[in-house]
Amino acid sequence: MHEPQDTITALATPPGRGGIAVIRISGPQAAVIAEQVSGRVPAPRLATLCDFRDADGQILDTGLALYFPGPASFTGEDILELHGHGGPVVVDLLLQRITGLGARLARPGEFSERAFLNGKIDLVQAEAIADLIDSASETAARSALNAMSGRFSEAIHAIVEDLIAVRAWVEAALDFPEEEVDFLADAALESRLAQLTADLDRLVADTRQGTLLRDGVKVVLLGPPNAGKSSLLNALARTDRAIVSPTPGTTRDTVELTIQLEGLPVHLVDTAGLRSTAEEIEQEGIRRARQAVAAADIALLVLEDGDPADVQSYLADIPRGVLPVILWNKIDLTAGKAGARADADPPAFNVSVMTGEGLDALKRHLKSVMGYQSAGEAPYIARRRHLDAIAAARGHFDQALAAMRDGRSGELIAEDLRLAQQRLGEITGEFTADDLLGRIFADFCIGK
Repeated sequence: MHEPQDTITALATPPGRGGIAVIRISGPQAAVIAEQVSGRVPAPRLATLCDFRDADGQILDTGLALYFPGPASFTGEDILELHGHGGPVVVDLLLQRITGLGARLARPGEFSERAFLNGKIDLVQAEAIADLIDSASETAARSALNAMSGRFSEAIHAIVEDLIAVRAWVEAALDFPEEEVDFLADAALESRLAQLTADLDRLVADTRQGTLLRDGVKVVLLGPPNAGKSSLLNALARTDRAIVSPTPGTTRDTVELTIQLEGLPVHLVDTAGLRSTAEEIEQEGIRRARQAVAAADIALLVLEDGDPADVQSYLADIPRGVLPVILWNKIDLTAGKAGARADADPPAFNVSVMTGEGLDALKRHLKSVMGYQSAGEAPYIARRRHLDAIAAARGHFDQALAAMRDGRSGELIAEDLRLAQQRLGEITGEFTADDLLGRIFADFCIGK
C-alpha cells in the first residue's frame, strides 16, 4: 500500500454557482478534519446532516457529510466528502477551513493516482475515468465504462498469462541444456508464440474502434472558391456555422466544429478556397488551408459537377497519408445521379449540398474508411500509449519467432519474451516510470 503522510482536498464538482458542491478529502487526517468541521466523525458510508463550522465555531454551511474509512474507499485511504451549497464564496470558506486543518489542495488527478498506487484500480481503469468524463457520445461513454470495469485489463492479463507460460517453457529449456529433447525446436512452442501474436492482433482490432471514439476523425474541406465547402459544413452540422456567399474568397480563416456520425466524433474544418490571388489576407487563408489539410485524416475535395477542373492539381495539395475523397457538388443543377461514382480513384461522390442528395453515402464512406462500425458491443477505448505498447510487444514476438525458426540462441528468445511482457505490463501499470504517471494524471480533472 502507498502510504502518503499528507492529506489532500479538492472541489470535486465544477467550480462556479450551483445547487450542490462536493468537497473531497483523502488521507490520514480525514477523520480529524471531519470531527473539527462537523463536530463528529460520521458513521461509515452513511450520509449525515450536519453543520460545517469555522475555527471559531461559526456555521459556514449546512449539508451532508459522508465518511469512507480506508481501505474500503476509492483511494484506499480514509475519505471524507462534504456536500454543501454550490456558491463560490461558501466553497472557498470551506476549503480554507480544511486546508487550515492541515490538508493541502490536490493536484489534477491525484485522487485517481492514489487509487492506482494503492492497488484499487490499474492504470487502464484510471485513464478510463478521465475518458468517461470526457465522453462526447453514448457509445464513447459505454466504451469508457468497459475499460473502467476492467474488461480491457482482463484482455491484457489473459495474454500476459499465456506469455508467462511460454516464458516458463523457454526458461526451462535454458535451465536444463543436458536434456536430449530440444524444447526450443518444439513445433508446439512455435505455435503458442504464433497464437500470442494473433491474440495481440485481435486486441488491436478491438481497440481501434475505441480509439476512434476517443479521438475522432479530422476531416478538412478544400477546393476552389464557391464550390460549396461552407455549405457542405453547414449541411453536415445542420447549422449555419459558416458564412455562405456567392462572392469568391468569403472564407478567409479556418472554421472548425465537431459533429457526431452515429457516435463517431468528426472534426470538420472549412478552409479558404484554393486559387491564385494577390490579396494578402486571402493568401494567408490559403496558407492556413494547406496547413490544416496536413494535419487531417481525410481531405474532402469539393468541386462543381461539370467543372473542367484540373483535379490532379488539387490532389497535389493533399499530403501523403491523408485520405482524399472527391465531392462533385451541385448535381441539382446538372441532373447528375447522386451517390458514389463507380471505380473512382480516389473515391468520388456526386452530391447536392443544397438538397442533401448523396450526403448519406458520403457519411457511410467516412465511417467505413476509418474502420468504424456503429453496430455491436461497445469497444475498448485505447490511448496512443496502449497501442504503442501493444505494437512493441508484437515486435518482440516477431523477433522471438524469427530467432526460433533460425535456430538462434535461446537467450535471445527469452529476452524478447521478457521485453514483450514488460511492454504489456506498462499498459496496466505493472511496469511504469514515475514520469509517465505524472504525464497521465496531469491531464485529469482536479478533484478526480
